[in-house]
Amino acid sequence: MSRKRTKKQQKQLEELIKGFLVMFALSTYLFTKSFLATGILTFVVLGVFIGIAMIRNSKRKEKLRRSGIDEIDKMDGIQFEHYLAELFKKQGYRVEVTRSFGDYGADLVLKKENHRIVVQAKRYKSNVGVKAVQEVKSAVSHYDANEAWVVTNSGFTKQAYTLAQSNNVRLFDRDDLINMIIELNPRAS
Repeated sequence: MSRKRTKKQQKQLEELIKGFLVMFALSTYLFTKSFLATGILTFVVLGVFIGIAMIRNSKRKEKLRRSGIDEIDKMDGIQFEHYLAELFKKQGYRVEVTRSFGDYGADLVLKKENHRIVVQAKRYKSNVGVKAVQEVKSAVSHYDANEAWVVTNSGFTKQAYTLAQSNNVRLFDRDDLINMIIELNPRAS
C-alpha cells in the first residue's frame, strides 16, 4: 500500500537537497579555493537534480496515461465497481457485485479457493475517510469474509489509514490501483 509524500515530507526533502547543495558548494570552495569553479560545479549538480526530477515526472505522467486512470476518474460509482470487478477477475478471483443499495458495506465480494474478501469501492475526487473503513469492516461478518479492502481512485485521510491499520483493513489508493492496472496489462507498461 503506497502513500504519497505529504507536504511535510516534500518540504523535508527540499530542505535536504538545499543542505546538500550548500555543503557541496562549501566543500568545493574549500577544495578549489575558486568561486568560479564552485559556482560552475554547484550549478552542474543542481542541473542534475533538476534533470532527474524532470525525468521522474515525465515517467510518472506516461505511467498515468498508460494506466487509463483519467477514464476511471470520469466513471460514476457503479461503473467503477464493475470496472474493479473485471480487474479482480483478471487476477483470478470469482467476483460478486453486490446490489447498489443495501449492500451491508461491501460493493464486491471476491472469492479464491476458500478465501473471501469484501471490497468497498470509492471513486472519489477527494480523499476517502473513515466511513469507508467502518463500512467494509462491518461487512466482514455479514459476508463471512476473511479480509476487508477499500479501493479508491483517490487517496485516504490520515484517520482512514489509522483506523484501517487497527482493524486489519487493506487500503488501495490511486497509486496502488494504477500499479495493479499496469501489472495486469503488460502493454500498458
